[in-house]
Formats: sequence, structure tokens, C-alpha cells
Amino acid sequence: MMNVTKNIFFLAIRNYSTKTAPKSTKPRKYTFVDSLRIHVRGGAGGQGYQKFGGSGGDGGCVYVKANKEIRNLRTVYEKNPKKRYVAEVGQDSRKHWILGNPGEDLCIEVPLGVSVRDQDGVEIGDLDEDGQEVIVAEGGRGGSNQNSFLGQRGEARSVLLDLKLIADVSLVGFPNAGKSTTLSALSRTSPKIASYPFTTIQPYIGTMEYPDTRQITIADLPGLIEGAHINKGMGHKFLKHIERTKLLLFIVDINGFQLHSRYSHRTAFETVLLLNKELELYNTEVLDKPAILALNKIDLDEDKEKTTDVIMKVKKLPESLNTVDPEFHPERLIKFDGILTMSAKNADSVEMVKELIRKRLDYHHEKARRIREQQGLVLPEHSKGLQDRLRLKNEQSKSRLL
Repeated sequence: MMNVTKNIFFLAIRNYSTKTAPKSTKPRKYTFVDSLRIHVRGGAGGQGYQKFGGSGGDGGCVYVKANKEIRNLRTVYEKNPKKRYVAEVGQDSRKHWILGNPGEDLCIEVPLGVSVRDQDGVEIGDLDEDGQEVIVAEGGRGGSNQNSFLGQRGEARSVLLDLKLIADVSLVGFPNAGKSTTLSALSRTSPKIASYPFTTIQPYIGTMEYPDTRQITIADLPGLIEGAHINKGMGHKFLKHIERTKLLLFIVDINGFQLHSRYSHRTAFETVLLLNKELELYNTEVLDKPAILALNKIDLDEDKEKTTDVIMKVKKLPESLNTVDPEFHPERLIKFDGILTMSAKNADSVEMVKELIRKRLDYHHEKARRIREQQGLVLPEHSKGLQDRLRLKNEQSKSRLL
């Protein structure tokens, strides 16, 4: 009897262990994708018809096109998880169809702000306007008397799609400076807000709206830490996104910053210098962007002593550098268009920030417009549409018959 009971017990255990585990009903967590490597290949050219001098059609090309309706590269990945894109082959020349039709081009739609690079890191194109496009794989030429009537293979290679967000304003600051709270106060976006440092682990873009229907986009990006220029923390994942913004809004906690008890505490003035230094070490061109300094959480500075001290030292730069250790000294100081104090929880100070942002953006937009008028605007090669390319392609095909 005891052996029977044992056998039943082990049988039950075996049956339970071989059952398929229930599938999780939790929805898959949304992740922001800002970099995607894909393989592209142009279509092969069609074969010519030597007996009648017929030409095969050219293979289709693969091109990347910016679409303002697409938010990030996750959409691109979900449409084609295999990440392989092959254009259509050109049609062969036949007895009753001497000129083969060209293969259809293949379009990959991506968000605005995508930089396209080849496997060696060389930039092929920069797409920051809706409808802008760049060819990433040429189709093979169709067979004709110029190539022994043998259709050629299409170009094949790997390319990197690297998204750099386009926003009017980027919030720059160390973790827990109040960037997410500021964004939610300035716009309709509701980013994650908490008392621990790293609440923002992916970019958020909100829209500031004004009574006259004017809209300005503002991006909250993952917090910087010391060493971000060498890719510490979120590193380059954060820093690359500020390259396309028109204005930088520095958010600095008036009480300074300390990432962890193991790290040294930085005063608000030291924080300003460190942010300056991180941007400088990453890319000095970023320092040329218009910038506003916002000293946040001033409601916690009751006697305003800290606030007055920071403002005075920032205004007296570079002379005030001698008040801090040389490790905080950037080689090139950023010039702030304005310094203001705020509390993200105070509606009046938030409105003040909105108005100053608008004034500075309008000023620099008008300044840039005058410069473009004086120098003349030359469109980059990849901004030209595919219609010209297709027209040239058809003309070349016809010329091979002559």
C-alpha cells in the first residue's frame, strides 16, 4: 500500500512539472528605441536581350524617408523585426518587351531627427524635416550592350539609424533637479516623478501652449551625471538628443546635488559649472546654443542666501571661478541668455519661464533668418526628392536602347 501511495505521489509531481507554465498576462513594457541597425539591399538589374538589343530594367533602390507622424524607431522595428530590407528586382528584357520595367523602390519611414550612417560610421544623410529622404542602397543596373546584357547586383550593406530628438527646448540638469516636475508644469506631459534620482530613464516630449495658439515643444531627457561625456550613466544616450534642440534650459536645484552618500555634495554653483563641463567635453558646438539658467526649488531657500550667492557668482564669471576647485573649471563658459528663479510648484514662476523661453526662441529664430538671407540657403544633396532620380533612371534606360 505504501509503494502504491509513493508511485501516485511521484506521478503527480512529474505531471505537474511537465505542465506548460501559464503565459504572463502583463503587457510588455514600452521601451523607447533611438538606435537601430538594419541591413539593406537594392534590387538586382534585369537581364538584357542580346539578340534584339533589349535592356533589362534597373533594380529598385532602398531609401529612408522622414515622417513626422512616427515617434521613435520602435515603430520601425515592429513593422520589420528581421530588420532586412530588399528592393524589387528589375524586369528582364523579353522578345515582346524590349525595355524591362525598373524594380519598385522600397521606402523605410523613420521619425524626424534620424541620422543615417554606414557600417564605418560615415554619415549618409541627416533627416530633420518631414519628407526628407536619402538613398541607402542603390539598385543594380539593368543588362544592356554596355555591360554585356548582364544585369548587375544591387548595393548591399548595413546602416545605422540613429535618432536624435527634435524639440525646441531641452531640459539639462543632474538627477532630481526637478526636470520632470518642471516639464509636467510647463506642458501637458505627465512624466514619472519621485524623490529618488533616476526617475527619467527615457525621453519625454511635452508641448507648451500659449493663449494665441503658439506651441513650443520641450524635452525632458535622462539626467546627467559626472562623467556622462565618456558614456557614464545614460551618457551619450542623453547627450546626443540635445544636439538638435534650439535652446537649453538648465534646471539646477538651489540646494545643490548629491547622487549618493558615497559621492561628494556639489553646491548649486558647482553644479552649473559641472553641467557646462560635461557638455563641453561631449561636444563644444553644444555650447553655442542659446541657454537659460533656472534655479529651482527656491521655496526651500527661506532666507534667499543661497539663491543670491549663485546668481552673483554666475554673473561674475569667469572671475568667480577662483571660489571653487580647478576640477570644476570648464575651458569654455556657456553664456546664459537669462537667469531666473523658480519653483515648479508655483504657477506664477512657471508662467515666467514660459514667457522667457518664447522671447529667446523668437529672438534667435529671427537672428538665424537674417543670417540665412544674407548667406543664401543651400539644400543638402539628400533633401532632393526621388522624382529627379527616377527621371534620370528612365532617361538612362532609354539611352541604352539608342
